Amino acid sequence: MSWFVETFRTYPSIPIFLTIGIGFLIGKLKYKSFTLGTVTSVLLVGVLVGQMDIPIGAPLKSLFFLLFLFAIGYKCGPQFAAALKGQGIKQVIFSCVVCVLCLAVTWGCAKIMKYNAAIATGLFSGAQTISAVIGVGTDTIGTLGISAAEKKALDDLIPVCYAVTYVFGTIGSAWILGNIGPMLLGGLKKVRQQTRELEQQLNHSDLTDDPAFIDGNRPISFRAYKVTDKLFATPQTVSQIEEHFRTLGRRLFVERVRNADGTISETSPDLQVKLGDEIVLSGRHEFIIQDESWIGPETDDAALLSFPVEKTNVMVMKKTAGLTVDQLRAKPFMYGVMIRSIKRQGGVTIPVLAQTKLMQGDMLTIEGLQQEVKTAAPAIGCEEHPTTVTDMVFVSLAIVIGAIIGALTLKIGKVPVSLSTSGGALIAGLFFGWLRTKRPSVGIIPESSLWLMNNLGLNMFIAVIGIQCGPTFISGIKEVGFMLFVMGIIATSLPLLIAMFLGAKVFKFHPAINLGCCAGARTTTASLGAINSSLDSSIPAMGYTVTYAIGNTLLILMGVAMVLMFV
Repeated sequence: MSWFVETFRTYPSIPIFLTIGIGFLIGKLKYKSFTLGTVTSVLLVGVLVGQMDIPIGAPLKSLFFLLFLFAIGYKCGPQFAAALKGQGIKQVIFSCVVCVLCLAVTWGCAKIMKYNAAIATGLFSGAQTISAVIGVGTDTIGTLGISAAEKKALDDLIPVCYAVTYVFGTIGSAWILGNIGPMLLGGLKKVRQQTRELEQQLNHSDLTDDPAFIDGNRPISFRAYKVTDKLFATPQTVSQIEEHFRTLGRRLFVERVRNADGTISETSPDLQVKLGDEIVLSGRHEFIIQDESWIGPETDDAALLSFPVEKTNVMVMKKTAGLTVDQLRAKPFMYGVMIRSIKRQGGVTIPVLAQTKLMQGDMLTIEGLQQEVKTAAPAIGCEEHPTTVTDMVFVSLAIVIGAIIGALTLKIGKVPVSLSTSGGALIAGLFFGWLRTKRPSVGIIPESSLWLMNNLGLNMFIAVIGIQCGPTFISGIKEVGFMLFVMGIIATSLPLLIAMFLGAKVFKFHPAINLGCCAGARTTTASLGAINSSLDSSIPAMGYTVTYAIGNTLLILMGVAMVLMFV
């Protein structure tokens, strides 16, 4: 055992990766709906490993934390900028109000209990489930004019208080928004009905009643039919056949035709289809499998069905931002092209409904024949070609610029005030994430790399924090006491309850959007899942993305404010 301890102390990278591995493993475990989550699991494992009193240099944790904050900002940048420019301004204001409520209620609890800056910051971080506040709070304490010993004592208290309050912060938020919220907004049955009505309203098309937009994740099908119906005794053009489908409420396309003599032709609007021909139809699976006996029997013609079908991701640019799905698909360049999905805010899936409004930076997955997709992609925005290469020049220099700006200090009286290098990295991420929507070829970070920067960056930081505070963790728990857990319940619950009331009575949000906005402003993804499950709908995600971008930024920066309010 002593050999392991000495090895870990000599090579601290080993216990750090051990903490990450075991923490992620425990974070995956669930009992019914209960889970500790990755961050809390990594912290607790780090505390356990830290009992070996392993020395770790401070620069290591700062390095990974800056990487994490830049990734958060980069992910939120497009929606943050779009929101500030007026797209969803009510949601922006609502998110700001909720963040202020979170800060004010937590500050009030800390004042009543006479907590110091570290306990107040840990309470804020855990109760509002914003793990990054541990880092910005620690950085801000580092700028205070106190002794190194005092700074160390305060730094060690923050993760202790975070661990005490985080569990209810996560589970409680999901329970309040997923279960109590619908009851307070009129009852679960009523809110579900209102949500279904909103889905129907948003799916209404001024062009055609196209139910293909109910679920954008279903696959697109290509099927061949033999033309035998007597209707085709008089040849029908491709445009006439497709118009017939539109009158039935189905968006289907004729993609290829095999003439009676065996010749295969690509289609055009005026191409005629007659008895004995074979045609390929494309469209949503749930419609193309419907009865097409008026055409003729389905055939298995391998040669006719062997043609390139392309699926690609396209970033929505300014020229199509603001359009609804219905308006976009009415454009001539969308002929034969289907929208499979819409992703916003670094992977949040938005329902593909006719009246869903597109925002700059949204990622559409479209599918169709190669030549049709090649026409549509540049007209929509910028095609995102699959890549595994991250633009590390962009990432590194962007973090450098942000950290330098954050390091600038302004003294108000005797109190030094700054964004800190961590706050600067966050702001840099926001700016450069927005910049990429203007210059898509610059600063490419694949989604898998962004996930790694986000998750490994934060959890590596948390692992180091846990190991460093391990020797003093137990004494810290004794110092903060059980009442901190009670204060955490209040600091989690009260802002959410007030927020739901304001969302309904002041901001007049639809109940499903209201709950999504509350989850986003509090940056609690677990709550969004609970709401979607409770309402059996993805509509709440439409209130989550803008508020998440604002809330994620403000709550992290409020970690700085929380420390300064107790100086």
